Amino acid sequence: MWGVAGLLAAVSQTLTDRFSVVVVGGEIAGFTRAASGHCYFSLKDADGQAASLRCAMFRRAAALLDFSPGEGVLVEVRGRVAVYEPRGELQFVVEAMRRAGAGTLYEQFLKLRARLAAEGLFDAQAKRPLPPHPQRIGVITSSAGAALHDVLTALARRAPQVEVVVYPSPVQGVEAPPALVRALQTANERAEVDVLLLVRGGGSLEDLWAFNDERVVRAVATSGLPVVCGVGHETDVTLCDLAADLRAPTPTAAAELAAPARDALLSQLASLERALALRLDHRLQSLAQRLDRLALRLSRPSDLIARQQRLLGLLAQRAAAAPRRRVELQAQRLAHLAQRLDRAEREVVLRQRSRLDALQARLQALDPHHVLARGYAWLDDGQGGAITSITALAPGREVRTVLADGSADMQVLRVRPLPQG
Repeated sequence: MWGVAGLLAAVSQTLTDRFSVVVVGGEIAGFTRAASGHCYFSLKDADGQAASLRCAMFRRAAALLDFSPGEGVLVEVRGRVAVYEPRGELQFVVEAMRRAGAGTLYEQFLKLRARLAAEGLFDAQAKRPLPPHPQRIGVITSSAGAALHDVLTALARRAPQVEVVVYPSPVQGVEAPPALVRALQTANERAEVDVLLLVRGGGSLEDLWAFNDERVVRAVATSGLPVVCGVGHETDVTLCDLAADLRAPTPTAAAELAAPARDALLSQLASLERALALRLDHRLQSLAQRLDRLALRLSRPSDLIARQQRLLGLLAQRAAAAPRRRVELQAQRLAHLAQRLDRAEREVVLRQRSRLDALQARLQALDPHHVLARGYAWLDDGQGGAITSITALAPGREVRTVLADGSADMQVLRVRPLPQG
């Protein structure tokens, strides 16, 4: 009869003899690096078959890696098959590893991200601001998960005044995507919260795949309520993170981003209260001083009556003197206008007389009799028409000659033209 340890030792030796050193290709899942430097992960079948191999890579071999292994990375590992006797599990001890390309899930992630980004589902312009003071916060996650506990704890500590409405949904497995979509639709139909938190704890790329499902991503992008996505750990990034209005590195951070701290709000309210009290006190003091001044004025009404009487007396004096003063001013104005009118008349007469004298002198200068008095004569044709050229004369023609003191009838004996110079 075999003992358990003996059987496991025999199986391990058989595997070692049968598979001394082998090379296996697959996709990394659940990669962790311990504080000791050892690395532990599972190697999944690259073709999508339901097969998984537990792997261990000790610190000496891990120190020789030239890249950082991660979720979904397709690798080729060289090592030996062994049995981990404390748990009776088959494991592969990795002695060397090299990158072989991105895994199947990761390739799907990249292709879907590129297609949805081209449609504008991740545009920064479409992101909405979160309500500054939410009264109710909706949480979409598994009711049995640690993420819900983290969110409730953070809200109870940070903002106990905020009510929480939980929309339970699976967050892993085949049934998770449609359930998450229904939870988002339910929250939007009820419209009973101000903001939604879509959260779950960390895991491998396969564990978080529901948050990369196209149906869930589109439901997040089209939600009428602002969505904060806090899925996995700080290094995990899902497509729902890109489609949400705000990405949080963890579920706890999602709760802290969605609800302002009550202590900070109370401090702000206290500051506003002090400022309001100071302004109110300043206003009351100003009104009190004004009231005192008005009271002083009302305490001596005789002074006010005396001022009004003096004002009325002054106005009466001005009213009595106003007509007389107006008459005096009008009389002075009329006398001034009369003087101006008299001067204007004399100036007009002088100007007209000077103009007449000038016109008379010009007229006398043009009088033809003055010209005739200087010895000139004027010939006309007997009908009053002037003869100015010898072409109008001929021997024997009778003409009339006008002189300064009379006229004479004459006959032309001969016409002599002036010699041409």
